[in-house]
Amino acid sequence: QVQLTESGGGSVQAGDSLRLSCAASGSTHMHYDMGWFRQAPGKQREFVAVIRWSGSDARVADSVKGRFTISRDNTANTVYLHMNSLEPEDTAVYYCAAAGFYSTIEEHFHSWGQGTQVTVSS
Repeated sequence: QVQLTESGGGSVQAGDSLRLSCAASGSTHMHYDMGWFRQAPGKQREFVAVIRWSGSDARVADSVKGRFTISRDNTANTVYLHMNSLEPEDTAVYYCAAAGFYSTIEEHFHSWGQGTQVTVSS
């Protein structure tokens, strides 16, 4: 099993940028595809981005396309979510998760971090 720890959240103004990090420990020798999800107050958790373990494929949700990108550094066992042009609608708790295969579906991810809060004010 892999343990995941997110960091980098905070309170920012609309239009600002943030970079979230997700550090993996434990079974890091396994090849995990990694995803980011978010949950806004009163809403269900939703897919944000996913990246294949090799880094060769990545996908982001339509709601963040053109503003968010996902990347990974396997030598550092870390996945990143680069968030630009942040909007108040991006306010949520952001979670990283690990899956055994490339997917955008929450149920396919078996390991989750504790989440990091991102708050965007207008």
